[in-house]
Amino acid sequence: MNIIIREAKVIDSKSPFHNKIVDILIVDGRIQKIENSISNPKNVQEVSLDNLHISQGWFDSSVSLGEPGFEDRETIANGLNVAARSGFTAIALQPNSYPIIDNQSQINFVKNKANGFTTQLYPIGALTKNSEGKDMSELFDMKNAGAVAFGDYNKSTDSANILKIALQYVQDFDGLVIAFAQDATIKGNGVANEGVASTRLGLKGIPNLAEELQISRNLFLLEYTGGKLHIPTISTAKSVQLIKDAKAKGLNVTCSVAVHHLVLTDSTLEGFDTRFKVTPPLRTEIDRQALIAGILDNTIDMITSDHNPIDIENKKMEFDYAKNGTIGLESTFGSLSTVLSIEKIIEKLTVGKATFGIDIQTITEGNKANITLFNPDGKSIFTKENILSKSKNSAFLGVEMKGKVYGIYNQGELVLS
Repeated sequence: MNIIIREAKVIDSKSPFHNKIVDILIVDGRIQKIENSISNPKNVQEVSLDNLHISQGWFDSSVSLGEPGFEDRETIANGLNVAARSGFTAIALQPNSYPIIDNQSQINFVKNKANGFTTQLYPIGALTKNSEGKDMSELFDMKNAGAVAFGDYNKSTDSANILKIALQYVQDFDGLVIAFAQDATIKGNGVANEGVASTRLGLKGIPNLAEELQISRNLFLLEYTGGKLHIPTISTAKSVQLIKDAKAKGLNVTCSVAVHHLVLTDSTLEGFDTRFKVTPPLRTEIDRQALIAGILDNTIDMITSDHNPIDIENKKMEFDYAKNGTIGLESTFGSLSTVLSIEKIIEKLTVGKATFGIDIQTITEGNKANITLFNPDGKSIFTKENILSKSKNSAFLGVEMKGKVYGIYNQGELVLS
């Protein structure tokens, strides 16, 4: 599909057109011309939208979709359409399906399911077989099949030796290890952040220490082994400082934070609403402010929706027994716009591609067109009508949003919401 994008403000610090309002002609999936004004070419679809801004296509480093095995929660097809309409040209798929994505054939299965969609899917292979933390998966085979990283979703690797061996082994093929951090023995039966809110509500607490102790251990291992380590969805002030110190020592470590930890706190638990039960748990305002500061000083490398669809049967139950997780693709941009500048949001939704080995296409003539279209202005309340996912377990229902995502152009196709 050949298109011309009219009067778009470019937000791309790596582009010579950054902060300029231009017309962009895209032919056969590539940016052919960028000028202040382009005369009407033939056989080209015009895209003209209110207060249109564009950036490099956004990337989400942690998305769960369910398929195979949990298609009632979400399918790959619908999930990729949701991602496209939410502004994401690429997602990294977590391996927490049934069966777990822990071998070459499972990587091939999800990649084949994603063929032909505008949003590209990059699978994460499970670090250990069946994500049980006992035996290492076939990492090299999965890498050859297309896995971009290896990790067990929301499960810490209890065996320090397995993580050590994995960090050493993947260096032979430039692999990336993902190490979720939550010490299970300290977490125990906790269901919410250990603090004033959990005490008042009578909920078993998960102390910050459960995350910080595991991060400390994993960073010690990284210092010993070398290699590349990614720590996903950190949630505490001390975690930010630990990673900041590790980077200052020269360790090759990156980290992400989930949108809900930047916007919400454990004060939302007052109504025992299980939509707010997530892993790691929502923390305090002090932690939230520290995470924002970590974004601003680039200690935190990327932001993820940590999109995790859960069916209603596993959410609408007592808080102690409900499954953890919230969907987040649809609400990512609108909620982030209430706490961060547009430039910083775009940076943190695009820079993660480099960590995961995904091509970065700046907005300049001759490059592939990999573009997100959005309007940073305007306010609205996020409602069920805004949810495109099969599951409706959003922690952002009723939350005020800022801005609007128009859609994406990628793979030679335009998708508008």
